[in-house]
Amino acid sequence: MNKSTLALAVAVGVIAQQAGAAGFIEDSKATLGLRNFYINTDNRDGTGPNKNEEWGQGFDLRFISGYTQGTVQFGVDAIGLYGLRLDSSPDKSGNSSGSASGGTIFPSDGNRAVHDFASLGLTGKVKISQTELKIGTLMPNNPVIKYNDGRLLPQTFTGGELKSNEIKDLTLTAGQIESAKGRNSSNDENLSIAGANAGSNYDKGVFSNKFYYAGADYKLTKDLTASYYYGELKEFYSQNFLGLVHNWAIGPGVLKSDLRYYRSRDNGNNGDTPAYFTSGYYGGNTVKGKVDNDLYSYLALYSVEGHTFGAGYQYTKGDSDFPWLNQGDGSSNSTITDMQIQKFGRAGERTWQARYAYDFAKVGVPGLTAGVIYLRGDNIDTPLGEKTEWERDLTVGYVIPEGPLKNLGVAWKNAMWRTDLANTRSQDENRLIVSYSIPLL
Repeated sequence: MNKSTLALAVAVGVIAQQAGAAGFIEDSKATLGLRNFYINTDNRDGTGPNKNEEWGQGFDLRFISGYTQGTVQFGVDAIGLYGLRLDSSPDKSGNSSGSASGGTIFPSDGNRAVHDFASLGLTGKVKISQTELKIGTLMPNNPVIKYNDGRLLPQTFTGGELKSNEIKDLTLTAGQIESAKGRNSSNDENLSIAGANAGSNYDKGVFSNKFYYAGADYKLTKDLTASYYYGELKEFYSQNFLGLVHNWAIGPGVLKSDLRYYRSRDNGNNGDTPAYFTSGYYGGNTVKGKVDNDLYSYLALYSVEGHTFGAGYQYTKGDSDFPWLNQGDGSSNSTITDMQIQKFGRAGERTWQARYAYDFAKVGVPGLTAGVIYLRGDNIDTPLGEKTEWERDLTVGYVIPEGPLKNLGVAWKNAMWRTDLANTRSQDENRLIVSYSIPLL
């Protein structure tokens, strides 16, 4: 029995036998999220389509149940996703060749965006004391696995996760993931990494259906938290993570320090089978090989009177690029350089960044925020010598804080990315997002 079938069985059992139990209904919540999403990507230089442009309306319905009473408590969650195409064309979909399964926002039928797409996810959950098991549709977010929410609809995963808070100040997490549903897809697909996923052309890539992860977050003091996580994608890579987060009150503000280290190595077929190799630089003209990467990073953020000033540095060491779960259809990782367009985790890359954000509530305009981030990476190892890249991200957003239109939000995200990497096109990108959250229960 796969995870989705088991989740459905748990859900039906709970509803049939326990729906009347106190807590299951009383503590349930339901919300409908609406997202109107427009994206315009301008590809600079090179050949091929210069502009990708799509527009859609997304619906995100979520139900989170309470728990039945008793020593062993049961519940069920559900998420229904629906995306409606408002504007697209074969030459601007991001899949003009028709070789991929999807474009910028929508799944593709040949080189055309589909009219709409939808999916339903169910999650059965069991709780004993402060330990909770979830099986079914998951949206994990930790140092070794992170779902992507950068388009019309969010990415989801299928698997199981156990989380425990039995010991004070200690959170233990363990899970197994079997498949992922892309942000522009209604299908579950197996798991892969860059270099082996064939750019979301699933017929040509190689994949795994087992990703294991486990970790611990321990609050050493009220201001200092230490974390360790392990992730393993069978036949591709294993990854160890160490992290420290510290908050320090300095003057009228707070300095947050975020220190991270990842050690990633090959696993199974990735060590000797070319189809499973990842991207990087291995000497000469070799740009694919086994996973071999160490990543070190530090990010400092100082917040005071609505202002947040930040600076950071990241360094990668080894032959390969930094690996993460990447099916080729849009993905996220938990590095400090995961930006609107790029990740800045190439072999040998050294990246510094500066950022600033402001919350206008401090000057009487609650709900209005703005921020800018600039990153520059150099020392990228390639067959043509060391290369560079930089990105500037600008975000302005406003969420109505009260009144009849409370929770209505508008955001503009603008990014510029430039590089001298061979056969790589620089980009400009704009995203316009109107969102609204409606509580139903």
